[in-house]
Order: sequence, then structure tokens, then C-alpha cells
Amino acid sequence: MKALLTILVIILFVVFLSPVMAAGSIDSSQNKIDLPQYSKIYDDQRDPFKDAAAALALAKETHRQVLIEIGGNWCSWCHKMDTFLNNNSDVYQALHANYVLLKINVSDSNENEEFMKALPPVLGYPHMYVSSASGKMLLSKDTAELLAGNNYSRKNWLAFLTKWSLEKDQVIVKVVNNVQQYNIQQDSEE
Repeated sequence: MKALLTILVIILFVVFLSPVMAAGSIDSSQNKIDLPQYSKIYDDQRDPFKDAAAALALAKETHRQVLIEIGGNWCSWCHKMDTFLNNNSDVYQALHANYVLLKINVSDSNENEEFMKALPPVLGYPHMYVSSASGKMLLSKDTAELLAGNNYSRKNWLAFLTKWSLEKDQVIVKVVNNVQQYNIQQDSEE
């Protein structure tokens, strides 16, 4: 009976996580999603306040958090992180299914000082913040914590994305409810 319950829980996680991971029109064969411009590149010409307002509106509409990534085209670790995400489709999908990515440029040509004043201090680049769709700052994250040695870690990334995701709580509740319903049904049949 316990083995059956364990198998059921695993199946339910797969069933409920698949739609969560698929949210956001992701083409897993090419690891592409239709992203807004502010999610694609660091651009010193963009207005971070307008982009943040758009990212918050999209997050609210799609029931996601906002992941604010601070960096620039000059930042070699920013490029490494982009390459890592593009090469690890499961991490890329988890990121974009659960977060609206907002890239904010900081560079010699535009430090975006006014925008950066509202955020906790940056510890290095790239640096990330997690915000709720209502704009509440939830986390300031040094991306060095996502490394294993000199490379980004799939395990660390997935754990981070899951921990701060809105969907994880909803999925867990669905699975627990289904397991409880299954147990009640099994008890009544015995």
C-alpha cells in the first residue's frame, strides 16, 4: 500500500508539474519563449521604471513572480549565465514558467542610479532580486550561490527557482489534496 501511494505521489507530481512547466508558450525543442524585450538583453537605452511596470503587470496577469537580473553586456558572468540557461532547457523552462525576467542594465554609459536606489545593495554581477507581482521585494540573491565550482549548477538553479515560485505551493496543495482523496477512496473500498 505504501509503495502504491509513493508511485501515486510521483505520478501526481509529474501530472501537475507538466502544465506548470509548459506555461508561457515555451517551445522546448528550441528552448524558446516569446519574451518581452526587457527579458532578452541588457539595454542601456531602456527605461527601467517602464520595464518594471510592464514586468509587474505581466507577472500579475500570468500569476508569476518577477526575477530582476542586474548586469550588463560588459559582464562575462552575465553571458555565462545566459549561456547556461540556454543550454539547460529544464532550468530555462522553470525560470520562464514561474517568473517574468526583467534585465536591468548597469554600465559606465548608464548606471540606472535612480532605479538602483530602491533596491538592496548589489553584491556582484549578475545580481538577482525576486519580487512578487505586487512589487514586494522578496529576495536579494548573489548569483555566486548558484554555482558549483566555476559553473552554474542545474541543481542549485532548480532549487532556487522552485523555492521562490508561486506555483510550487499550488502544485503541492493539489498533490496533497489528490493523495488525501485517493486515501479516502481506498479506505472506503477496503
